Amino acid sequence: MMRSRTGMAAAMLAGGIVGALAVQALHAQNKPPVYFVGEIEVTNPEGYAKEYLPKAREIIKAHGGELIAAGGAGGSGSQVIAVDGEPPKRVVIYRYPDAAAVQAWRHDPAYEAVRKIGEQFAKYHTFAVEGVAK
Repeated sequence: MMRSRTGMAAAMLAGGIVGALAVQALHAQNKPPVYFVGEIEVTNPEGYAKEYLPKAREIIKAHGGELIAAGGAGGSGSQVIAVDGEPPKRVVIYRYPDAAAVQAWRHDPAYEAVRKIGEQFAKYHTFAVEGVAK
């Protein structure tokens, strides 16, 4: 009888843990990503592409950033297409899991050092926007 109660208690505990993990996973799936957008005026495309971009992308990726789109000077050669008004010289869009990941990347001392290099070759206007929940 004692073994039966112990076994039942263990099964209930295990079931509770599995249920809690499932709920946590569902909440994580429903959380919309955050999109980081950079409008960049590249003044030295060669320096930007060689000295800043590879290091910056490595750090961005380490913080969960995924490149969604990039176009214009100093990048892949994709074009920034004007729809209304003048387009920026360069645009990048990264998807992050959440706003905390964006902040962790932006304030990472390794990125701050790389950013100082980038500022020799470009001027930045950046922002982040939360995605829409599905």
